[in-house]
Amino acid sequence: MTVLSLTASGCVTVHGELAVLPSADRSEAAQALKDFTDAYNAADKAYDPALDADRVTGALGAINQAGLKSRSLTSPNGNAAHQPLELTDARFTIPKKAGWPRWFVADTDSNRDKDNDAAQDTRWVLVFLRNGPGEEWKVPYLTILAADAVPEFRTDGEGLGEPVEPGSKGLTVAPKDLSEEYASYLEDGEPDSFADGPHTSEWRKTRKEKARLPGLTTQYIDQAASSGDFEPLGLATEDGGALVFFATRYFERLTGAKGVKPQVSADVKALTTGEVTNTLTKEWISSQAVLVPPADAGDPKVTVAGRLQGVIAAKGS
Repeated sequence: MTVLSLTASGCVTVHGELAVLPSADRSEAAQALKDFTDAYNAADKAYDPALDADRVTGALGAINQAGLKSRSLTSPNGNAAHQPLELTDARFTIPKKAGWPRWFVADTDSNRDKDNDAAQDTRWVLVFLRNGPGEEWKVPYLTILAADAVPEFRTDGEGLGEPVEPGSKGLTVAPKDLSEEYASYLEDGEPDSFADGPHTSEWRKTRKEKARLPGLTTQYIDQAASSGDFEPLGLATEDGGALVFFATRYFERLTGAKGVKPQVSADVKALTTGEVTNTLTKEWISSQAVLVPPADAGDPKVTVAGRLQGVIAAKGS
């Protein structure tokens, strides 16, 4: 992108190149977090996707908007059990980079866990993205990690983070390849780039167990999702690796035996087109936060630290 003039973002052209500057200042980051939380709460209370549509995008946006659309139909009077989300103790890691998009990470404490129980103490880690001057900060990725699982980010003397390039050769897997490799791994077990765990080996095992049940067959098709606001974003960590956020899309097709109709929950039914007689195909978006080791690590496996997924559409036939 060519920047022709000084903007409020502080991005300027220097000898034909964009100056490397912080993506945001801390007061701007704090305001973006507040704006997101306010919009999230308004939308959750009313079950109205329009109320936070301008604060979410990418993977989280797809999951959030579909979920609110569904609940607006199943609970048209709003969320009677609404509890306002509170995000406090925010720790911002703001990369220094050139051009657009600009982004930063907020590591926050939420009121959705029990801080006095170490086993249940979690942190909400959000990525904020802005694609150009005059645009709003939106959240494409959210992951919830155990408090002791949030890595230490590498920072410079100014306390600014270090973004990881999509094609970085300093990691065992380049961020731009993670979506494709994860989708392939879930389907075929190859490439074997991922460490065993609940979102990898155990998830594949669960799928196999569900593949053939009495009267019901389940098939999965996994696809990469890495363009636009689904682009992977990563921050370098102190150990030489990176925490990378990326997304995938998958389809879950349930086929009933003769005379057997797949069951459809109320939330999924609200997103379903067509009539479910023999098959139901659910489309999911899955958002991952992974720890990628440095290229020279003794153990090269990528660890999936967190995963957030949701049905965004369904079709019956």
